[in-house]
Amino acid sequence: MAEVDTRPEALVAEAAEEARFLSETQSQELALAKTNTEVAAPVEKKVKKIIRRKKRPARPQVDPSTFSSEPPPQTGNIFNIWYNKWSGGDREDKYLSQTHAKGRCNVADDSGYTRADNVPGSYFCLFFARGICPKGQDCEYLHRLPTIHDIFQPNVDVFGRDKFSDYRDDMGGVGSFGRQNRTIYVGRIHVTDDIEEIVARHFAEWGQVERIRCLNTRGVAFITYSNEANAQFAKEAMAHQSLDHNEILNVRWATADPNPMAQKREARRIEEQAAEAIRRALPAEFIAEIEGKDPEARKRRKIESSYGLEGYEAPDEVHFARGKNAVNPRGREGYELEHEQRLMLEAAGYGGEEQRQQREPEKDGIFSSSTLATLQAARVAVASKPKAAASSGPLVAYDSDSD
Repeated sequence: MAEVDTRPEALVAEAAEEARFLSETQSQELALAKTNTEVAAPVEKKVKKIIRRKKRPARPQVDPSTFSSEPPPQTGNIFNIWYNKWSGGDREDKYLSQTHAKGRCNVADDSGYTRADNVPGSYFCLFFARGICPKGQDCEYLHRLPTIHDIFQPNVDVFGRDKFSDYRDDMGGVGSFGRQNRTIYVGRIHVTDDIEEIVARHFAEWGQVERIRCLNTRGVAFITYSNEANAQFAKEAMAHQSLDHNEILNVRWATADPNPMAQKREARRIEEQAAEAIRRALPAEFIAEIEGKDPEARKRRKIESSYGLEGYEAPDEVHFARGKNAVNPRGREGYELEHEQRLMLEAAGYGGEEQRQQREPEKDGIFSSSTLATLQAARVAVASKPKAAASSGPLVAYDSDSD
């Protein structure tokens, strides 16, 4: 029989060894469970968080308490109460235009969202362009610069004002809907050596400028914008303003440039604009085939236009021709059986001349021969009214209404 050590030191050592064994076993089980949990747990996808900056509200350009609505300056002879403006005069008084504008728009600080941003097709604020809008974010019109996506009807401008059929004598006012004018005339510029740099710096604030032409000795500049809406906005924003000196600008619409090069450039721009509109309307595959960007379409066209002849490729005027004499079989569809149908109609007329007339239509008219024959048979001869005998006497010239 084995002896058991019952001393206190032996019991304590045995308990410590058992505790150490249990702790190691539990740690291994926890590690294994943790590993299984980590393997079984689904991997969380990393979501890229997009932080968008909130649009700031438009600020009032002037204090509403100090803003007062004044009647427009007299530029005509008759005041129209319906349109709240003067009419009857086509030239602005040169003395009234010698006063500075009451404010100036600062696009970087004054732009922001208004109530009009929630309404599609809203117009731009005229007072915002002039720098005197007191409403801020409560305004019913847009407080920002026009873009190429802001498209309005050709008979109104970006401020919602109706255009006219022709320009005024002084080329002021809203403008005409008969011509797309993107060029404004600026006069009374202080003559300096760096006039071109000054004009470009001030007028580039209102949109993308396409071309600037300055007459240094006369203090005159012509600014052409890429978008007509920006030209309309710049005309109102820079009216009666100053550049780097204390001058008062005279801003008007520019007349048509008589330079042949300018006319060709404008015609080319209109053609490019029309081509871009057509390119957007047609399918992309069709555009690629026309422009030769699709190699497969080019190969198909080369095979189809060869017509079985090795090394031959028909030109466009032959390949796309239409008619009974067309080389392309698709171009002869609907034309190749005209003469055969006519021969069949003539050969089928065994019943006499009347049946042949009923079957064969007229070549030069819209009615058949049978219809014309019926109309001729139903024609009724109307007897003409006999003329009254010429009367003689002192009252021969006073005829009655019945006669």
